[in-house]
Amino acid sequence: MWVVLFELSPAPGQAARYFELAAALRDELGQIAGFLSVERFESLSRPGVFLSLSRWRDEAALATWRQRACHRAAQREGRAGVLADYRLQVLCVQRDYGLHERAQAPIDSNALLL
Repeated sequence: MWVVLFELSPAPGQAARYFELAAALRDELGQIAGFLSVERFESLSRPGVFLSLSRWRDEAALATWRQRACHRAAQREGRAGVLADYRLQVLCVQRDYGLHERAQAPIDSNALLL
């Protein structure tokens, strides 16, 4: 699984436009085989800073999205003035486990906690 962290700050007066672009792209995401989920959060310590967290089955799915014309157009608009700043981090998940699904948890953690 791959994860994309997109941290952004809309330019003054541009938050509504950013959210319009994001809503339009959300509809397109569902058409990508391998897209798993997307959520958006606002920072509690830095108001006006948002994080978009998306999950992808594999790097090929992510590449397909990156190359979509609608995504490229939104990127251009964001860079042209909708966004004051952003940081993009693309991560390959090494382990994925939770309270009840422990198959990928480290052995020492399972030994201590189970």
